[in-house]
Amino acid sequence: MLSFRLTQQHNGALGEGNVAYTAMSGSGATAGDDPLQTAVWRLRSRGCWTDAAALLAPHAASAALTLQRASLLVERCLFTGSGWADAEDALRTAEAAARDDGERGSAACERGQLAYACTVLGVRDRADEARAALGRAAALLAPDAAGRPLLDFRRGLVAEHLADSAQAARAAYHRAHTGALANGDTLLLSFTWRHLAALALRDGDLAEARRGFTESLRIREELGYLVGTAPALAALADTEPEPESSRLRAEAARLFRLLGGVPTWLAEQLLPPAPAA
Repeated sequence: MLSFRLTQQHNGALGEGNVAYTAMSGSGATAGDDPLQTAVWRLRSRGCWTDAAALLAPHAASAALTLQRASLLVERCLFTGSGWADAEDALRTAEAAARDDGERGSAACERGQLAYACTVLGVRDRADEARAALGRAAALLAPDAAGRPLLDFRRGLVAEHLADSAQAARAAYHRAHTGALANGDTLLLSFTWRHLAALALRDGDLAEARRGFTESLRIREELGYLVGTAPALAALADTEPEPESSRLRAEAARLFRLLGGVPTWLAEQLLPPAPAA
């Protein structure tokens, strides 16, 4: 069904499920150091999506926080391959709570990401739903909407990994990168750097790939985005000579084990095969 290959796509092809723009600013928490958002970010950055979502559950009257809760549970699906029913329920709630085109567009963007994750992880083929939902989001979100760069990034994921169109993916990632720069969305920049670097490596441009992976890792370390640091280390390891490559991969494996084997799709690359019986 899919031509997707985890190790050959440098363990970043899943897109890691970026949280909706309502969940963060450029530093990983909302401006003003809002206590709720700071707590949500700390949990999310360590892969504790269920706990982070629970903090938002009492705020069902807020459409933005309802959408943020759904985005956290969608991200959990992509990193763990589990929790699909919870994400679906949260997303339906967010879709029902949306009051205007911006909120409906953001909910559609999350719907597209959930369908993408389900497809790329081989749970069920929902590629058509992913394309339709992201297309609906594009029609609803204004060109200058805060959520537009995230939408562009996710359309790039679909182009690259469901449609096998590197050219369309690169264009979408560049749009997302430009938008993230304009919005000061540092975390999203870590994703755009990373995926543009993966395309550069695919094209044989080792120097550009190393540059992009290095920038992505730097940002994630500065933000304390632990759950995204192991994939960044492993990706950079693919561009470095020995012994640096092995050092980076060993550090990625250490973090992977520390976080309980998350993201699950790194296991094949980082963990040694089980001994033969």
